[in-house]
Amino acid sequence: MERTAVNPVTWSLEMGFNQGEVVTGDTRTLYCSGQTAMGADGTPRYEGDMAAQLGLSLDNLEAVLSAAGMSLGNLVRLNVYTTDVDLLFQHYGLLASRLGAAQVAPATTMLGVTRLAIPGQLVELEGTAVA
Repeated sequence: MERTAVNPVTWSLEMGFNQGEVVTGDTRTLYCSGQTAMGADGTPRYEGDMAAQLGLSLDNLEAVLSAAGMSLGNLVRLNVYTTDVDLLFQHYGLLASRLGAAQVAPATTMLGVTRLAIPGQLVELEGTAVA
C-alpha cells in the first residue's frame, strides 16, 4: 500500500491533517463506527470532561483498529463530531499529539452537532483505515 498526501494548500498541516490522501496498491479497508467515551461494560464515562472523553474515545478507536490488525497509523479519514466545538479546540492538542506520534495526518472533518446518541457524550470519532 502506498499513501500520497494531497495538499493544494498547506495550512492544514499545522493542524495535523491532510486535505486528502490517495491510497494505491493491494489494501484492506476498515470502516470504524463512531467511538465515544464508553467503558468496556457499555457505560458512558467522564460526563462533562472533554479531555477525558477525547482520550477514551481515541483509546476505543485504537482498540477497534488493533482488533483488525491496524493502528492509528493506518487512518486515512477521521470524522470528529462534538457537541461543543470551542471546548474541543481547547483539547485538540491531545488528538493532534496522538496522531502525530503515529506519524499520520488523516483527512479530517470536524462537525458541531446538537447531541450525540448517548446523553452526556461530548465527542465521537469515526475513522476509515487502510492497510
